[in-house]
Amino acid sequence: MNLFKTIALLTALTLILVAAGGIIGGAGGGLMALIIAGVMNFVSYWYSDRIVLAMYRGQQVETGILHEVVSEICQRNGLPLPKVYILPQTTPNAFATGRNPRHAVVAATEGIMRILSREELSGVMAHEMAHVGNRDILIGSIAATVAGAISYLAHMAQWAAIFGTGRDENEGSNPIALILLMIFAPIAAMLVQMAISRSREYVADRRGAELCGNPRYLANALRKLEASNRKAPMPQVNEATAHMFIVNPLRAGGLMGLFSTHPPMEERVRRLEAM
Repeated sequence: MNLFKTIALLTALTLILVAAGGIIGGAGGGLMALIIAGVMNFVSYWYSDRIVLAMYRGQQVETGILHEVVSEICQRNGLPLPKVYILPQTTPNAFATGRNPRHAVVAATEGIMRILSREELSGVMAHEMAHVGNRDILIGSIAATVAGAISYLAHMAQWAAIFGTGRDENEGSNPIALILLMIFAPIAAMLVQMAISRSREYVADRRGAELCGNPRYLANALRKLEASNRKAPMPQVNEATAHMFIVNPLRAGGLMGLFSTHPPMEERVRRLEAM
């Protein structure tokens, strides 16, 4: 179901892009925006590990409990060993990055080491390795590319409303359509992109539970991480990287939950316990 949902959401993003491109400049307008966004996100995808690790001052480790836990998961499941990093933040959290399983990085904050048992830590790192194995970083990059192209087209619509579109004069321009594009297309794209991110979290939870051998390890860890992040959220979080963490480092309650990159914690725990 989650795979089907991901495909459906990516299709929805593509349809929004095609519609937006048609309003402004026909197929050529959409293609231009897609190429520009694609180049930007390709660079981000290829160098995402270096960028985010430098941003959070990560240090690679080759010994210690974190490295031992990751090594055990890899040996038990026949997986390639990723690079392991520790971040100097006191707020407990973790993330994975890297363009494929052979160039993967898993990272955890110093704070996570203080509140989780070895079994719970195993659940968290298995979740992150599931993201790598499921190619979620690639899926996220594709979603970001299309959403970025839609936002670019919405920006172009402002100029098109002033100077006219690139469409044939016989077709004419529709100012109402341009206004609607400027207002609603970026919002719709963001909602779909966030929905894709939430869907992939469920998949990583399930696969992570299988990799660590006990769904309760991850369920218990998620409860602790959510409570800790509510009490003391991680300071100076770059919003562009929030989706990478196992629990949302940003607070998004009420209507803002629609724009959250993470599904409700209660539902994540419920699904794990149901396993």
